[in-house]
Amino acid sequence: MGNAYLAAHIPYSTEAALSGLEYDFAVPKNPPNFDITCPCCGAVLKVDVESQAVISHTAPVKPRTFNDIEAAARAMKEQDSRRDSIFRQSVEAQKHASDLLEKKFQEAIKKAKESPDTGKPIRDWDLE
Repeated sequence: MGNAYLAAHIPYSTEAALSGLEYDFAVPKNPPNFDITCPCCGAVLKVDVESQAVISHTAPVKPRTFNDIEAAARAMKEQDSRRDSIFRQSVEAQKHASDLLEKKFQEAIKKAKESPDTGKPIRDWDLE
């Protein structure tokens, strides 16, 4: 019964299929340009429909980082002191780096003396 119902409603030609469709005359000949907001940066792009190209770009308004000059000056001083502290730590680490490398080298020499030399290492294709 289901197949008979479907067969009765299938048109035999494309003309018969399209005869029930009407053209919408309300569609404008020259559609207006439209705006798109970029999801990444928030910029507004105006797109021309005919040429399919961006015709205008408006950058997003960025909020101010600091409300006044005094806050900006305080932030700069804090950055300066933090940068100096990191630099001092780096200098101290470099002063002790040679001592650390010397200790590592002595430990490697000690390990090399403790383990006997087994000679030439055996490779996989040597076993075939």
